[in-house]
Amino acid sequence: MSRSKAHRTPRPIQLYAKGRYYWNKRTNADIKTAISYFNQAIDRDPGYALAYAGLADAYSVLSNFGVDPNDVIPKSNAAAEKALELDPTLARPHAVLGANHMQRDWDFSGGEAESRKALELDPSDATAHQWFAESLAYIGGRAQESIAEANRANQLDPLSPMIGNALWAAYYSDRQFDKAIEMEKKVTADNPTFGFAHIGLAFAYWGKHKYPESVQEFRTAADLLGDKNTAEFAAALDAGYRAGGWPDALRKGIEVSLAQRKMKTPYLSPYLIAELYADLGDKDHAFEWLNTAYLEHDLSLIQIRTDFTMDSLRSDPRYIELVRKIGLPQ
Repeated sequence: MSRSKAHRTPRPIQLYAKGRYYWNKRTNADIKTAISYFNQAIDRDPGYALAYAGLADAYSVLSNFGVDPNDVIPKSNAAAEKALELDPTLARPHAVLGANHMQRDWDFSGGEAESRKALELDPSDATAHQWFAESLAYIGGRAQESIAEANRANQLDPLSPMIGNALWAAYYSDRQFDKAIEMEKKVTADNPTFGFAHIGLAFAYWGKHKYPESVQEFRTAADLLGDKNTAEFAAALDAGYRAGGWPDALRKGIEVSLAQRKMKTPYLSPYLIAELYADLGDKDHAFEWLNTAYLEHDLSLIQIRTDFTMDSLRSDPRYIELVRKIGLPQ
């Protein structure tokens, strides 16, 4: 190989750095680009542990972008295990295993142990604090700990909108909706194109029964994310609300979500459909979709105890049985 050609071939560390750059952008297309760079780094150096750690992170977060978690979380776990096999001192693979175990595998004690191992190995890893904060927030019962973890993540990386979102999750799950709105407004002020913060605002306004604001935030999120499913959902909510208030908005939201589910791609969470039925007070259909969420190991199901939309279901024996089957810590 000529020297000039060798010079042109990117080194694994350069490919890994490009992967991290795209991973941080957090869109479906960017994360898939990140996966491509991490795989190229592994092709150049099959013993490069950081590239496997990057793959683990990328596959894990891809489940938030319209990809079936059952397709990507096992790949994330496998990449994290490989990273640790190559370099047991890495913290991040433990953090990703912690989040995956708690949110998809419902192994809450195992997941917490992995999260704590990550923080012990690298107390300054903001993403590790973020993921642990979010898991604790959704599971419920440990609000102060979740808020403290989210604050720590934010201190370590105050410019990251994703990490700012952890504070929203901590307050939202504790039903401190005003604080959750305050957090997301700060994120949107600093990052005007960050669509996820508007999803957070939409749910927090929903929790406060501020329905016009909720509908508007779903519409803003759809514009920023460029996501067809979100755009259709937001338009349906808007049309329904104008026609007959929030119950009609929910019915229209259900209608469009059921149609999207039939399409198979992008993946649509059955838990979202359960939330809509539960808030409408249609218990039988809510439990039908919660059961689908259980069978699919839907990542959102761990928030069943903290989610305000589920309040109408809590005294039902089917709800009590589902919480028992998921094995949420008491």
